[in-house]
Amino acid sequence: MRIDNVFIDSLGVVLHEFEPVERAVAQGLISQETVDANGLTGTHLAHDIPAVELAISAARVAMDRSKLEPEDITDHVHSGVYYQGPQGSYPPGYILRELEVEPVSSLYLRQGCNGMLGALEVAVGQMTGAAQAETVLLTSGENFTATGLNRYTGLGQAYFLADGGASALLSVDEGFAQIRSLSSGILPELERWHRGDGSLLPDEGRESEGDMAERATRYSETETPLSETLEKLTLFNLGVIRRALVDADLNADDIAKVVPINMDGRMIEYSVMMPLRLTMDRSTWDFGKGIGHVGGADVFITLEHLVRTREVAPGDHVLLISQGPGWMCTACVVTLVDLPAWAI
Repeated sequence: MRIDNVFIDSLGVVLHEFEPVERAVAQGLISQETVDANGLTGTHLAHDIPAVELAISAARVAMDRSKLEPEDITDHVHSGVYYQGPQGSYPPGYILRELEVEPVSSLYLRQGCNGMLGALEVAVGQMTGAAQAETVLLTSGENFTATGLNRYTGLGQAYFLADGGASALLSVDEGFAQIRSLSSGILPELERWHRGDGSLLPDEGRESEGDMAERATRYSETETPLSETLEKLTLFNLGVIRRALVDADLNADDIAKVVPINMDGRMIEYSVMMPLRLTMDRSTWDFGKGIGHVGGADVFITLEHLVRTREVAPGDHVLLISQGPGWMCTACVVTLVDLPAWAI
């Protein structure tokens, strides 16, 4: 969809201790052979800081960078992948209470690693539709330390899970970047790839979140070969991306930077950059390979880096792409209008 009058007012990111991959290899958490293949160089650890607190810290950074006040926020969308609080609790309520935001509409989105772009899609609907929202706060946070997962192999060998938070303040009035278009979709025929074939009833042979990679492997061995699955999702993702480009009246070559989720560079090159006929230096792989995969927050963490370090300039177009189990994909085109005061 083509989007008018939705702007990014500010961004906030929180990342704590960097752990180089050499430390993980020395501890036996991952093999040197895997590291040599995937090219990832490290991740970030937040230790005992809860995921929602990381989201709150990122939101405070975004709000401190903005002229907008907490009372200006009219809507809020929070997204998360892993543990966000006890069963039955409502993480967005905790986040808004800690931020001292007045009662507003607040939604909790569970779209896996597609979470923040999914939240952006919801926010755009609120801002351009009947809700007439004027300022929307997006938040996300992840802490994989206490999940029992090996952050280096828990999602297979293409991702290093990372702890961190990201936030975006959106406005209908002005901002340093304009949301030009957004396209999304889901490919239901691949939903079993990550679900597996277990019971859909609670506590009846239920597997943990950490078994997702094992379920995906089993699906490839018994249902559909991995090569066929990757071909299907690549074609599907490319269709989503092309719709976003068409709606923004742009060609792939007009894009200054492509921002994917943080994963194995080979996956980025073969599934995104080569189909778009773009070289890897147009992607943000060199930055993302040392950040780790912070769930749905990756694309906003990277966008904040591009803007803060002035790797993009006014007039540049940036393509954000994320995916999640189901199989879902979202692509968004953002155009830089100006550089904010917090750009260094």
